[in-house]
Amino acid sequence: MKKVITYGTFDLLHIGHINLLRRAKALGDYLIVAVSTDEFNAGKHKEAYHSFEDRKAILEAIKYVDEVIPETTWDQKIKDVQDNNVDVFVMGNDWEGKFDFLKDYCEVVYLPRTEGISTTKIKNDLHLAK
Repeated sequence: MKKVITYGTFDLLHIGHINLLRRAKALGDYLIVAVSTDEFNAGKHKEAYHSFEDRKAILEAIKYVDEVIPETTWDQKIKDVQDNNVDVFVMGNDWEGKFDFLKDYCEVVYLPRTEGISTTKIKNDLHLAK
């Protein structure tokens, strides 16, 4: 079985998230999604609209996702890859090169983002609509 892992906050689920998850799953047989916990987001000075538990439940309901694990630190990726026997690490191409250190442990793939959509854009658009 070929295992794939990706990471993110996955707040305000949108078509860009679905496209990333669908394309990540297509690279293997089993997709693990590591979701930033509320505490980890706070350490990054980032706040999600939905709680970690709600974001986890939403992701678990998506047919492309086989397992959801918490992301609690920047440094857990090597351990996650090793502990879960991951073959492919996937991130959006806005992170290009940032995770190349994982190439010693698995294949690293950077996927193009969906044009014109992001959680930040949604939050900014909603703020303007007030």
